[in-house]
Amino acid sequence: MRALVVTEPGTLDGIAVTEVPDPRPGAGEVLVRVASCGLCGTDMHLLDGELPAARYPLIPGHELTGEIVAWGEGVTAPAVGTRVAVDPNMPCGSCHYCRIGRGNLCADYRAVGVTRDGGFAELVTVPASCAYALPDGLSAAAAGLVEPLSCAVHGLNRLPRRPGEHYLIYGAGTMGLMMAALVRTAGAASVSVVDVNADRLAFAESFGVDAAVTDAGALRRAPGFEVVIDATGVVAAIEDGLGRVRRGGTFLQFGVADPARTASFSPYRVYHHEIDILGSMAVHHSFRPAIDVLAAGLDLDPLVSDVLPLDDADEAVRRFRAGTCRKIHLAPGSA
Repeated sequence: MRALVVTEPGTLDGIAVTEVPDPRPGAGEVLVRVASCGLCGTDMHLLDGELPAARYPLIPGHELTGEIVAWGEGVTAPAVGTRVAVDPNMPCGSCHYCRIGRGNLCADYRAVGVTRDGGFAELVTVPASCAYALPDGLSAAAAGLVEPLSCAVHGLNRLPRRPGEHYLIYGAGTMGLMMAALVRTAGAASVSVVDVNADRLAFAESFGVDAAVTDAGALRRAPGFEVVIDATGVVAAIEDGLGRVRRGGTFLQFGVADPARTASFSPYRVYHHEIDILGSMAVHHSFRPAIDVLAAGLDLDPLVSDVLPLDDADEAVRRFRAGTCRKIHLAPGSA
């Protein structure tokens, strides 16, 4: 089969689409023929060698959907031929965090496309428990968005979700706009987004946000916002956002920041204004709810701007880094 293989991250020669042996499902696993796999910031960190958990050589790709084509020993479901989305997270089940029901914080972190081969390939093996059957009629674009949406659903679940509140989101990329769509369904009075990319702001306006600006100061909301969400991981955005939470409000750190960077804020203001600061990491009992939300009619298909064949992986990475697209899906089975 053909796959995108990273042998030496951070180098041009160490990342290539090539022929590799077909994988075979082991006990408790299924073999999935990949229909599409989304490209995200985590993959950029993998390609650059900036993710400590990654093990090379590696086939990246964790936002994957496809069809089950074979079972490993002991597997009885989902049935062969079933269209599935794959939860890439594989908590150990035995560490302290798993035992207290916080598997997304697992001390022995493992994931498809990070610590084992993933979906930028024609075939991939995954634990059968990670393969979620998709309802009939769900679009190809929506199927490929289940994994990132499940992260956004977990982020939403971390918030107080009081109807009638005003939200400010930093970042008008895929994740920021997914959060915007979800908080709108949760009863937000208004949703505003901040981004420095003019194309993203124009799309955000067409996607239904109330305001899309390059500077939150232009929104002129003197009391501040009940909820501020960072979906960028950029320190300057985080610092600005923390200063725009109104008294009694909530700040959610949803974007992935550089582990080496720190942000400055006023501890006195957090105390005196009773500001809640929350974090949201990956998926937590939110994969099936994400599928259900899409099946119920949440239309996120416009977020997918590019679908490219696997052999165009270099072009996909170039477009992602240039910020000239929204969500990119690589389709290993297409020409």
